[in-house]
Amino acid sequence: MVEVIRTLRVTRSSAVKARTNAFNTLWGFMIGAPSPLRDELVVLSKKTLVNRCLRLRPEFEDLLALAAAPDRLLMAGVKTALRDLARRWKQLDDEVKALNKQLEALVRAAAPELIALHGVGIEIAGQFLVTAGDNTDRIRNEAAFAKLCGVAPQPASSGRTSGRHRLSRGGDRAANSALYIVTIVRMRHHQPTRDYVERRTAEGLSKREIIRCLKRYIAREIYANLPRPTQAATTSLSPLPTAA
Repeated sequence: MVEVIRTLRVTRSSAVKARTNAFNTLWGFMIGAPSPLRDELVVLSKKTLVNRCLRLRPEFEDLLALAAAPDRLLMAGVKTALRDLARRWKQLDDEVKALNKQLEALVRAAAPELIALHGVGIEIAGQFLVTAGDNTDRIRNEAAFAKLCGVAPQPASSGRTSGRHRLSRGGDRAANSALYIVTIVRMRHHQPTRDYVERRTAEGLSKREIIRCLKRYIAREIYANLPRPTQAATTSLSPLPTAA
């Protein structure tokens, strides 16, 4: 299941990039459109703009028929480009939405305990599943998982300081980014985390050092809630109770 999640996440990422590129191209053509059309479209929001471009109808489908009228040719060409780009954006948007639904169902089935954690949504949980892989038993302990995510503390003492640490720059940077997002969410909306930040700030730690500590703690919590294939296999292969 984790391999399927990884495959769908890669597909979704590609579709999101293509959708962004399609809209950026549409916006650029719209800015360079003739004034009457540009003034009508530039004030619209993103989705409203796309829906409006979908309804554009060039005066002539055959652009060569307007060769003798440069202004009409330009307007018809821009409308054709905007309409086609809007269709492309809409198709990619529908693809992203369909992939989101599939990923949500798979992630909820694979790691319900992970999603229950504060600040961990479908996207974040999917990233941790992909980072850990199909066989989480290959990760020896939570320290190994922290190193895999790039949050293993490393001494950063200079001779004048003692006890200072920094985070490792190695590991899976996408997982590291996911841990950072969870940390920021909890610092804003999770009262125990906010109390921890206040206490550590009073002790003289900087915000960067506090985030480093929180990311390490959250990595431990994530590791404890990862699905265990060995346990699942043991449960599924346990003998059935015999009738009395």
